Amino acid sequence: MSGHSKWHTIRRAKGVADQRRGQLFTKLARDITLAVKEGGSGDPEMNFRLRLAVDKAKSNNMPNDSIQRAIDRGLGKSNEAALEEVYYEGYAPGGIALLIETATDNRNRTNSDVRATINKAGGSPGEPGSVGWMFDLKGLITVDLTGLNRDLDEVQLVAIDAGAEDVEIDGNEMQIYCEWTQLNAVRQSLVGAGLRVVDAEKTMRPKTLITPDEKDALAAMRLIEKLEDLDDVQKVYSNLDITDEVAAKFQ
Repeated sequence: MSGHSKWHTIRRAKGVADQRRGQLFTKLARDITLAVKEGGSGDPEMNFRLRLAVDKAKSNNMPNDSIQRAIDRGLGKSNEAALEEVYYEGYAPGGIALLIETATDNRNRTNSDVRATINKAGGSPGEPGSVGWMFDLKGLITVDLTGLNRDLDEVQLVAIDAGAEDVEIDGNEMQIYCEWTQLNAVRQSLVGAGLRVVDAEKTMRPKTLITPDEKDALAAMRLIEKLEDLDDVQKVYSNLDITDEVAAKFQ
């Protein structure tokens, strides 16, 4: 299982979303606003990225009026400052590559916060393009396998027939990677096949993974957690690969 998927499994297990619901709603609202700006439409039926963002917001019980405010911001109908999507790059201890997705209305503030967090954790900020080439834009679909009375090999074949490029299983979850442009079609095929799709999102998947020693792995995870807790950071992608033993120690 890739470090990216395992990391999100760890975060869910720690209950971070429930503990910081206010921060979660802020990130979800920014996803919606950026989706409107990128797609040029506030209609989820006409803007697939917006549909994904709205579905995720609703699944996390975000109020409808908050969703609409985020859409209005993306359409320029609010008095709030305009948001832009900016990626920052760098390295965590152990030479782990970091690709940091932010949504910001003040690049100077965000740049300062990200660089300070990386430096304090013993990492090193990178120049634009220094690690971006190590990742591919993909779609990531998570399927809940709990209570599924079907053979796993059969389920994987269903995913491949739907357009999956790669399938990973961890406990009761299956992570399905596909081309970003095919995410909606693959998701609909999986739902049509009776699978319980619990998430569908954009991801930056590392081309190769690095497995550092335990000390550097734990330090890298702590840095990623601190970065994800910054107000302007939406997601942090890395090429970190961790063992189950290290994951257990972090939890």
